[in-house]
Amino acid sequence: MTKVKGKWALITGASRGIGYRIALSMAEMGCNLVLHSRCISHTEKVLEEVKALGVDAYAVQAELSDLNAVNRMFVEIEEKETHIDIIFNDAGVQVAYRHDFFKTPPEDFTQSFIINTITPMMICYRFIPKMVERGFGRIINTTSGIKNEPQQAGYSASKAALDKVTKDLGSRLEGTNVMINLVKPGWCNTDLGGPHAPNSVDSVIPGMVIGAFLDDKKSGRVIDAQAFAGMTLEDAVRKAASIEKEE
Repeated sequence: MTKVKGKWALITGASRGIGYRIALSMAEMGCNLVLHSRCISHTEKVLEEVKALGVDAYAVQAELSDLNAVNRMFVEIEEKETHIDIIFNDAGVQVAYRHDFFKTPPEDFTQSFIINTITPMMICYRFIPKMVERGFGRIINTTSGIKNEPQQAGYSASKAALDKVTKDLGSRLEGTNVMINLVKPGWCNTDLGGPHAPNSVDSVIPGMVIGAFLDDKKSGRVIDAQAFAGMTLEDAVRKAASIEKEE
């Protein structure tokens, strides 16, 4: 199992929900953190909590629908000379639930694709080449298991696109110590998932972080976080190593 103590992870959407749980879990394992949110004040609580666990951490802000803001975030991280070893592309948006889905406006797709597909891939393209140079990297892109829901077309299509580009990119990293995989958190009681979701947000751990600890040089897997609820991290990593890639 990969050791993450002393490494640096970038977590998008770290101020609440699933990203917040990822941040605490990684800090408990000794991983230093760059905590992203759309407004830096949102990360004050999680920043204080992870530092109390003894790791280095700082916060960055960017509205992920604004690619100029995303680029400014990149520059800030690079000016701090932070070597990003692990990426959790967790932040996402569900624009609307359209009961009359035949009236879905094009903006549902454009906004969803910028935040859920384009920005995560820009993050990958920015940091993966340096990971390859250093000989280590883990990228975990958050996807969705939603299907047969035309009411959420923009969201589901953007996540399907993220699946595709992640697996395609993973084909070029296969066999290296830079690994990119996908994780489905399941329908959780978060701001995005809503109050009627069947799963507690705490159930996503350890499933959401497994991809950071795998060490078999395989990319392109889809990990279902709910399948690991209640397991120890060590047992979860062993179980996840047996997952075959979805074509």
